[in-house]
Amino acid sequence: MQKMKKYVIITLAAFVYAVGVSLFTDPNNMAPGGVTGIAIILSRLLPVGTGTLIMLINIPILIFAVWKFGIALTVSTIYATALISFFTNVLSAYGAATDDILLAALVGGSLTAVSIGVIFRAGATTGGMDIIVKALRLRFPHLKTGKIFFAADAMVVTLSGIVFRDLNAALYAAISAICTSVVMDLVLYGRDEAKLLYIISSRAEEIAGRLLADLDIGVTYIKGQGAYSGDNKRVIMCVMKKHVSPRAEEIVKQEDPNSFMIITSATEVFGEGYKSYFSERV
Repeated sequence: MQKMKKYVIITLAAFVYAVGVSLFTDPNNMAPGGVTGIAIILSRLLPVGTGTLIMLINIPILIFAVWKFGIALTVSTIYATALISFFTNVLSAYGAATDDILLAALVGGSLTAVSIGVIFRAGATTGGMDIIVKALRLRFPHLKTGKIFFAADAMVVTLSGIVFRDLNAALYAAISAICTSVVMDLVLYGRDEAKLLYIISSRAEEIAGRLLADLDIGVTYIKGQGAYSGDNKRVIMCVMKKHVSPRAEEIVKQEDPNSFMIITSATEVFGEGYKSYFSERV
């Protein structure tokens, strides 16, 4: 049942990907990057459809995927790639959904980003750059998926401007690539929207008590010592959702207006109420 659910998700995501390509980017001469962007460029030079080219270019990459990730991942990736190729060819007959190039760039980039993110979360890839990016992520886990895609897409966008001899099309393709990068990171990593607070105060216990009671957030004491005074201090450390932080700030001001407080953004938070430690990092 779980496996069937996975392939249903991949099927729907592959269709969404094809919609973004066939109805928005491809008919508006935008090659926003990756293997799909290369296929769009080649379709203008060869009498072969974009969907078919996507599959042909992916063949050597899929062979690499079998060697690198094993047959289990590759089967679902071949399935996703084949569906994207099929749906792209079918939907290309309908032409552009809009002749507003900016709208096509934004919608096309968003649709492909969402579909790639969903397929990644399902444990597969859409072939092409997805496989290369996944391999890079294993080697360099600190790199964000969307950022790697953007670097690769930049090269394809530049090439599209040269082939199409249309600077505007290349710039709109760049907008689409940026949109894809941002939306993909949002889909894959979410928005923790968390704030990290460090509070140094002579009324640490009172502040911690109110944070626990009023906001129901976890609070940790860190032992600190003033470098100049040599006094031992309790430093409060706590993480909270972004929308809660103004209330926390108000509590600190009420309890100790002279407290020293550092507020910073927490880009990724693992643990109860946030991400699972055991969820696969894409």
